[in-house]
Amino acid sequence: MNRKPIFDLVRRLLGRSFRQSEVEALDQAIDRSSEVLSQDRVPPVPICRIGEAGIQLIKSFEGCARLRRDGMIEAYPDPGTGGAPWTIGWGATGPGIGPDTVWTKEECDARLEADLERYAVEVSAAIGDASTTQGQFDALVSFHYNTGAIRRATLTRLHRAGRFDEAAQEFARWKHAGGKVLKGLVRRRAAEARIYRS
Repeated sequence: MNRKPIFDLVRRLLGRSFRQSEVEALDQAIDRSSEVLSQDRVPPVPICRIGEAGIQLIKSFEGCARLRRDGMIEAYPDPGTGGAPWTIGWGATGPGIGPDTVWTKEECDARLEADLERYAVEVSAAIGDASTTQGQFDALVSFHYNTGAIRRATLTRLHRAGRFDEAAQEFARWKHAGGKVLKGLVRRRAAEARIYRS
């Protein structure tokens, strides 16, 4: 750090030169301030990619279902509603996916990869600079991938506040689809909570 501008300013304010004891005292004060500032300004390193454990968790619950005899994969209705939103591959939903949608396995894998990148960015934005382990991040991405609720969920607010035990308990609340409790969602939320706590 170039200290000359600081010394020049203080010298002008005093209207005189420094005594040696003043130079040493000012040097020590600048050193202490620099140490505090460098500690305060170290930004947390955000996790922006889902880890392998998170990917495997999502794949185990989503499954690449509805494989046809010709090797193609077809869309299926939402288990909670029996209709929309239609899903294909590793849990992909959205515009253009309906009862007649058919993809190759490669298309399913490519869509999963693109979706995971997008969901990871959204989770990262929602949790901000909160202290987060890879296991917590993976669980949050899996949760968001399935619910789309990372911005409004109480568990996100609790995570940002560092109340991790309470946040882990919140996963279990998200077990309904179509107004019913689904066993698959109960199992998924329990698995997400386990990874979150790991």
